[in-house]
Amino acid sequence: IFAVNGFLRVATGFDIGLSTKCVVIPKEMGMCHKIGYSEMRLPNLMGHTSMAEVIQKSSTWQHLVHTDCHPHVRTFLCSLFAPVCLDTFIHPCRSMCVSVRHSCAPALLCHGHAWPDSLDCDRFPGDEDMCLAPLTKDYKYLHKVLPKPACQTCPAVEEFFTHKRVLEVFCDSNFAVKVKLSKKRTAFEGQEYNIECQVEFITQGSLLPYETQSMIQQWLLINEKCTQRMTPAHRPMVYLLVGNIEEGIILVNQVYRWHRKDSQLTLATQKWRYHKCL
Repeated sequence: IFAVNGFLRVATGFDIGLSTKCVVIPKEMGMCHKIGYSEMRLPNLMGHTSMAEVIQKSSTWQHLVHTDCHPHVRTFLCSLFAPVCLDTFIHPCRSMCVSVRHSCAPALLCHGHAWPDSLDCDRFPGDEDMCLAPLTKDYKYLHKVLPKPACQTCPAVEEFFTHKRVLEVFCDSNFAVKVKLSKKRTAFEGQEYNIECQVEFITQGSLLPYETQSMIQQWLLINEKCTQRMTPAHRPMVYLLVGNIEEGIILVNQVYRWHRKDSQLTLATQKWRYHKCL
């Protein structure tokens, strides 16, 4: 315990020591609900001393959690913002930080933010110490590793096209997903979205429709600048996102606006079932 407390003083610049208290994780911290415990220590491992400060600072990370950029991003962040109420603080291991940073820093960068100094992985203990370790190395063999969305230039939204042209695009693509988008009204400044996905067709044999839906949702959250363009108002908008999976990366190449009375897109998706590509 002495070693852990000593580390806390060095890492955070103040002595959390014995001056902490247990408090219920507030409802505003949705990312830290259903993680196996309901009470947290305050001050936390980020040096936040009031619940108002914890809520405000953690809210900026909720969006990253929604991108699902790493299996442990929620565990990592909550261990810092809402540490479990035990006799001593349990840090994330340095290896967990490095793993999460490797997967999630590109998503942050896509939103214009670098990985922050406050989460410098060198401040966390090595795996030989008492800390939260990452998943075992066997994880990737036990779980299906899905392609990841990339941060990319937003494709132009096409509103005028023929069904024949759409079928040509389908022939050169791995997936086409119908997406219904709308903005959520939130208490915080950051944007949040309602995203409903329906796979219209898929030719990537190893991927299931629900996996494709999940990946497109991640793409929309990571490429938020594109999602903002597609949701100018709070009313729902419907699009068809078409793209490819190349070397484990998801790329959306075409975006079609799906108007309510759009016969060309409907015709293309109907004809696709029987269409033979050249």
